[in-house]
Amino acid sequence: MLIHKFAMDEVNTKLQILNEEFQHIHQYNPIEHIKSRLKHQQGIIQKLERKGYALTPENARRYVHDMAGIRITCSFTSDIYHVLRMIKHQRDITVVNLKDYIQKPKPNGYQSLHLIVKIPVFLAASTEKTLVEIQMRTVAMDFWASLEHKLFYKFDQEIPHALRKELKSAADTMKVLDEKMESIKCEIDFVKSGHTFM
Repeated sequence: MLIHKFAMDEVNTKLQILNEEFQHIHQYNPIEHIKSRLKHQQGIIQKLERKGYALTPENARRYVHDMAGIRITCSFTSDIYHVLRMIKHQRDITVVNLKDYIQKPKPNGYQSLHLIVKIPVFLAASTEKTLVEIQMRTVAMDFWASLEHKLFYKFDQEIPHALRKELKSAADTMKVLDEKMESIKCEIDFVKSGHTFM
């Protein structure tokens, strides 16, 4: 877990540098919030059991790719892909897996961009290439996911059908809202570039 904490700290530092650079140098910052967490031991055990693997440290390292996680919240959908491009340009970060639940939402309506990245952790006697999960969402996506997560555990991982339908409807509304906000942002950028509306 310590190595995963070091890896998470490394990625966090890179993101905080980008965040501060945008705050102080550029006119616009695509990053709203950055949060990080280490998966609890119970969560690792449950994931290994669910996947049918023996409970060993080796299997945890091999099959649980979200032991270290970072969530980036952005204002607009286009910001998410902008931050993704910046992450890909970091020379010592390798994207090993990408799942785009924005372009293809989950059946329940969940939207987010999930990355698994590999980063070297330099220890006294070795260099360990370690995985970190990065999730990127808009503020609206994050609000929806937070509510769904609370309901998931409130109803012991089995949300009633009527509530699932309501959540899916809310996710569809959220998608429309994000698209509307993106459109407004484009209009503002258009005006700021010196153009005027007819």
